[in-house]
Amino acid sequence: MSRLAARYVDASEASLVQRASHGDNTAFGELVRRNMQAAYYAALGLVGSPDDALDLSQDAFARALKHAAKLDPGRPFYPWYYAILRRLCFNFLRDRKNRQRLLDEQGAWLAYDLSGGGPPEDPESRLGREHARRIVARALSRLPEAQREVIVLREFEDLKYQEIADLLEIPVGTVMSRLYAARRALADALEEL
Repeated sequence: MSRLAARYVDASEASLVQRASHGDNTAFGELVRRNMQAAYYAALGLVGSPDDALDLSQDAFARALKHAAKLDPGRPFYPWYYAILRRLCFNFLRDRKNRQRLLDEQGAWLAYDLSGGGPPEDPESRLGREHARRIVARALSRLPEAQREVIVLREFEDLKYQEIADLLEIPVGTVMSRLYAARRALADALEEL
């Protein structure tokens, strides 16, 4: 059984969703605790910045709490939450692209710098890892949103095709074709960089 499916078969989740939908903040807090790591990594894969991913995943939880009355106790929490998170991430990326365009027009001396990661054992390893991370992040940022999303869910979140299809509410064939196109585009982008 996959991690995503295992999360949904937990009978206590249905109880937590039921209680959260009726305003129980403790139940909602438990849903957050259970899903915050997956939410962070999903956001990180989509936006590429640890700080932004943390902000966006927390903002999505805050929005989810605001609309908790719309929770359906018969459905799992994470797919409902993920719809909020992905909308925030894609809006963030669109806004960031617009801001970057404006910054580029105003002066090339302002550049976006990705940061993050833990301290490596030695400076040479750290530089190599940081360089590789930047290249991959830049290559991922070149992918269309739909392709970037499926590659993040498959390769970084380790979800199966059916799980991605269920999460995005698209056919499995669409997941497969987007993933194929994303891998080819990513390989091309990495080769260019």
